[in-house]
Amino acid sequence: MSGTDSVSLRALVLAPNGRDASLTVQLLKGIDVRAEICPDLSAMAVEMRRGAGMLIIAEEAVRTEQWAPVHEFLAAQPTWSDLPIILLTHRGGGPDRNPAAVRLGELLGNVSFLERPFHPVTLHSMVRAAARGRRRQYDARQRLEERERLIAELAVERSALSDLTRTLEQRVAERTALLTREVAAREKAQEQLLQSQKMESVGKLTGGIAHDFNNLLMAVMSNLELLRKRLPDEPGIRRLIDGAMQGAQRGSSLTQRMLAFARQQDLKTMSADLGALVRGMLELLHRSLGPQIALRLHIEPGLPPAEVDAQQVELAVLNLAINARDAMPDGGAIDVVVDQARTPGDAHLSPGNYLRIRIRDEGCGMDPATLSRAVEPFFSTKPLGKGTGLGLSMTHGLAVQMGGHLDLSSAPGAGTVATLWMPMATRPPVEPAVPAAPAATATATAAVGVNRTARILVVDDDPLIAMSTADMLEDLGYAVIEADSGKRALEIIAAGQAIDLMMTDQAMPGMTGIQLAELVRSKRPELPVLLATGYTDLPAGKMANLPRLSKPYQQAQLQAEIEKLLDVR
Repeated sequence: MSGTDSVSLRALVLAPNGRDASLTVQLLKGIDVRAEICPDLSAMAVEMRRGAGMLIIAEEAVRTEQWAPVHEFLAAQPTWSDLPIILLTHRGGGPDRNPAAVRLGELLGNVSFLERPFHPVTLHSMVRAAARGRRRQYDARQRLEERERLIAELAVERSALSDLTRTLEQRVAERTALLTREVAAREKAQEQLLQSQKMESVGKLTGGIAHDFNNLLMAVMSNLELLRKRLPDEPGIRRLIDGAMQGAQRGSSLTQRMLAFARQQDLKTMSADLGALVRGMLELLHRSLGPQIALRLHIEPGLPPAEVDAQQVELAVLNLAINARDAMPDGGAIDVVVDQARTPGDAHLSPGNYLRIRIRDEGCGMDPATLSRAVEPFFSTKPLGKGTGLGLSMTHGLAVQMGGHLDLSSAPGAGTVATLWMPMATRPPVEPAVPAAPAATATATAAVGVNRTARILVVDDDPLIAMSTADMLEDLGYAVIEADSGKRALEIIAAGQAIDLMMTDQAMPGMTGIQLAELVRSKRPELPVLLATGYTDLPAGKMANLPRLSKPYQQAQLQAEIEKLLDVR
């Protein structure tokens, strides 16, 4: 297989039963991924030798056919290659629910499990992650070939220079040392590349799971809100609903951490004074860390502002401080240092000046193996039930999304230093806005006089989300028209129905929310459009700045956005 042509990146599909194979190929065409159906494993092995970016195999195909040719190909892969495989299962890929699938995964290698029936967005997310990983494998191959070429050149030079005089032997040694350092640097770069590939693949998968979970929480929270309003106001009922709502909100907080690791969190960056931000957290830090921890603060005077999301930085600092406290069960001291530094640039940061928050503890430290996995999601050294394993991964994702980096240095018995690098701002710091008093907000909302007889078109391919959103809007007094696709929404608008506002999901098969908004605005430019989505990485364009409502949202947030858009009219 040569280069990264369409053959090298194609998906080979083997699903002999039902319509799984043809449906998968059709779904992949929607994201411009070339896919070809193989009738059996022997044919798949032949096609794999021609080139492949990934394999999509139904587990029943591997159970019923001789898979030795495919296994031999996978076992004989060169060091740079780890062909991604998506295994379609009926019971997931966990050891308890599907031990047979787990055994297949151990035999086949780089396997991701996709339980049927699956959502097209989940398939798209896994295929994109697999394709991106395969491209990076091809890049790694090219670097390996370059490395081998350099080593070969080095061997030739050393052979030729061995015949020179003693004066030249010193120059040969110097040249050899230089080339050896270059090879070592290339090997280190290759190791960093493979690690970044792994983290990016895990991040994409984590973001896709968080998005699907957000949709489920959306339905749960909206229905709980409506139940709270419609059931009798009895303490027992209210306690049950409040408990369920708190559980859903904790789930929402968990998905936000997952999205932070996947760098899909909705950040609101501003120019902020990091010294003032950390000083403002002192009381919270003292209360969170407890009396056994001595907190020492060191802030360099005259620091320039940083371009950050202040609330997310506060959460990251709190997470790092709590991790430092947990590393010292018998108490100790934590140093929080805020300063600036210049970096010449590396794989994580561009050259330039940055602000830093360093949190240093006197704890047990980490060995190299633990340190290498510290920012992986759900990896934790704490006892079961004492942590989610998302604190450091969330902080890592936050730092990268803001244009910075999280650096960890540690050794057993020497403590740990967590350094949060953040970009400098090009504008003066902004004081945080003081929220308006509740009474004033209520009065302002009432004074707006929003038309509660407005007709709202709700577009969402998930019937559960569409139903819960429609119920909340109808509970607010609006008339609702539902459409399960962008095509259906365009038909409703073309029919001339009176519509005052359109609310649409972003990730829908066939037509995204932004594509739908562009078509609708071309016909009705005055129609307000509200984009409801759990994604923040939206395509650039004139519709990228559409009003957005992040999932999962509550009825009050929905009401505020609707009233704001209707009032603008």
